[in-house]
Amino acid sequence: MAFTVKQMSLIVATFGILSFVFGLIAENKKPASGTPITGKDTVICKYPSDLTVPLGYLSTVFLAFSTFAGWYSLFYPYQGKSVPQAAFFQNRGFLIFVNVAVATTGLAATFLLWPTIQEQLHHTRNVHHNMETDCPTAKTGILGGGAFLSLDSCLFWLVALMLAGNVRADFFDESSDETEKTPDTYGSGEPLKESV
Repeated sequence: MAFTVKQMSLIVATFGILSFVFGLIAENKKPASGTPITGKDTVICKYPSDLTVPLGYLSTVFLAFSTFAGWYSLFYPYQGKSVPQAAFFQNRGFLIFVNVAVATTGLAATFLLWPTIQEQLHHTRNVHHNMETDCPTAKTGILGGGAFLSLDSCLFWLVALMLAGNVRADFFDESSDETEKTPDTYGSGEPLKESV
C-alpha cells in the first residue's frame, strides 16, 4: 500500500498524541506513597492498585511507534519517487530539526522509562528492613514531563517531514530542469535548436 504525506503525518501525530495522553494519565494515577505495614524487623509497603506502570510502558511504546513512523516518513518514496538521503542531509534546516527530534525522543524515552521502572521496582520490592521507611513512589512530575517531551518529539518529526517535502520538491525541480536542458556541445547549457 502506498502512503501519502498526509497519511504518514496522521500516523506520526496519532502515535505521538497517544503517547502524550498515556503519559499524562500515568502521572495523574500515580499514588503519592504506599501504606507501611510494620512487622517483626520488616516493613511491608502496600501500594494501591493503579495503572501507572502499564500506562508508562504504553506511553513509551507509542513514543517508539511515533519515532519509527517519523523517521520512516522522511525517506519514504512518495508516488514511487525516491530521493537520495544525501540530498536531505545537505539541507541545514532539515538536519537541525531531525537532530532536535532525535534528541527530544531520547529525553522523552528517558523521562518515561525512568519513573515507570522505578515505580515497578517499588511495587515488586516492597519488603524493607529499614523500620523508618515511608514507602516512597517514583518522583512526581517526571512522567508528565516525559509525556510533554513525547508530544514535542512528535511535533519536531512533523516539522522535519514538512522540510523533507521541501527538499523533495527542490530535488525534483532541479532534476526536471536538468533534463529540459540538453547541451549541444560539451559544457553548454543552452537547449538544442530544432532542425527542419
